[in-house]
Amino acid sequence: MMEYGRTRKGPLPGGRQGASGAGAGRGSMRTASRARGAARPPSSPSHPSSPPAGLVSAGSSRAQQSAPASGGVRRMRWTTQMNSNALRAYFGAKGGETGCLAYRARMHRLFAELEPSLTVTEQNLADRVRYILRSNIFDVAELERLRREAVPSSDENATAEDAAPQMVEQPANVDAAVNTPVVVDSNDDGTVAQELELEHMRSTLEEAIVETRSTPLENRPRLPRIALSKRNRAVVRALNPMLVTYLEASRDLCETDSILFGAALAVCRIIGAKVSTAGRATGHSSAIPAWRRRIEERIAKARALIGRLICFRSGNNRPRIVRTVRMAFAGTNVSLSQPDITQKLTERIDDLKQRIAAWGKRIRRYTERSTRFNQNRLFQSDQKRLYESLERPMVSGTGPAPNQADTVAFWRGLWSEPVNHSEGPWTEVVASQCAGITPMDPVIITPDDVAEAVRRAPNWKSPGLDGLHHYWLKGFMVCHSVLARQFQEALNQKSLPSLFTTGITHLVPKDQEFSLPVILKSLESAAKDAGTIKYVIGMNPGPPPR
Repeated sequence: MMEYGRTRKGPLPGGRQGASGAGAGRGSMRTASRARGAARPPSSPSHPSSPPAGLVSAGSSRAQQSAPASGGVRRMRWTTQMNSNALRAYFGAKGGETGCLAYRARMHRLFAELEPSLTVTEQNLADRVRYILRSNIFDVAELERLRREAVPSSDENATAEDAAPQMVEQPANVDAAVNTPVVVDSNDDGTVAQELELEHMRSTLEEAIVETRSTPLENRPRLPRIALSKRNRAVVRALNPMLVTYLEASRDLCETDSILFGAALAVCRIIGAKVSTAGRATGHSSAIPAWRRRIEERIAKARALIGRLICFRSGNNRPRIVRTVRMAFAGTNVSLSQPDITQKLTERIDDLKQRIAAWGKRIRRYTERSTRFNQNRLFQSDQKRLYESLERPMVSGTGPAPNQADTVAFWRGLWSEPVNHSEGPWTEVVASQCAGITPMDPVIITPDDVAEAVRRAPNWKSPGLDGLHHYWLKGFMVCHSVLARQFQEALNQKSLPSLFTTGITHLVPKDQEFSLPVILKSLESAAKDAGTIKYVIGMNPGPPPR
């Protein structure tokens, strides 16, 4: 180390003795570089970094550029059309298979037919396809369109060209695909994994749609609320182009609703969300909140403990009573054999009674506040119902409930039978006054109307009988055009599908005997899409109905 410290460095090349400045030694460095270049052996090539043989082959002038004069890697310019043809050849070579690896020869042959003026090797073409898929140059919708063009199925031939313009196109990242070197790598794990994932999504979607078609509305599983994460949104976007084939073949709104529910079920299964398979209950659910049930359980346990303490204080020394008393005084350093145990028992009983009183007061405060809130809201919406509820107490029927057939026959006899009414003279006056009113313009429902109606709706409001939340109508954007067309057909034909007239009817009795003539009111919980179509219809002529 001492010898190295005493060693003196030589002068800078060119005679510059430590001159300061950015250009110090510049000319001398060039001289030294030329001297080192002259000292090289004559067998060394002038351009050591020559391009691979696969890229030197003759090709079209639009696809290849001349190498720079100073040497370097020859780059191939891939246009958007060339990238699309490479993917078409890739999808066409693999067909419906996902895990095959012996496809390069077929892919190279198909690419040569699509691009006859371009010459590349099988390896370079495989590397280029893998780069396109990894770099996300094309979005999922464009990849699905290219796949359908390359591998058309029997039911996709008629709809592939018509369905493509309806998708929401995103600008392709073409700049990333220009002037990019072709990397030589024979690993196809990324491409195969992506294809396997898309094929898994496609098979899961098909299974869910087939399963939903054969399931009644009341037996559908309950869809959970999923997190609004990037991964979940990516799965929804990936299923959008896959739904085009199913939606184009849909005949009515009921079938469209079944397809959308199956797609939502497929998303939940793909992301691993927990789906209830027991079906959705159609009866009244318990309206008692969980915190109130917990307080009521505490009150019941405290009352039971008070009874045991009173029994022990009165002289009951059974083992079960003694064990309960010891548990009540656990951690308080109170022994059952001490002389003031009677006073301790009285204090413990009084403490439990005070706790019960506090818990009961908390429940009463909640009940009074809830009753006051419901009455204020009912006063704003329906004052008649409020006064009826105040004057007439709630009645619960004690007799046997009527069966469904008798109920349907009873109300059908009242509503479905034609009746000749005696029309008064005032009806003719009203008819003559309304004769000069200009009829409303015909309603034309567009996909933009459906998108606007769905955009304003909350994501996770309680769905109707179909169980489909608004979130799925927002995510599956390809359904907007189909819904607009089917809504328009329903208006023109003046008919509603069964989905819009199916609901849950609650029978409210007037007195203790629960018989058919005493039904007060039927509450129809129609499907959510019924409210959607009402809102869409109300957008053009005026504000939506409340």
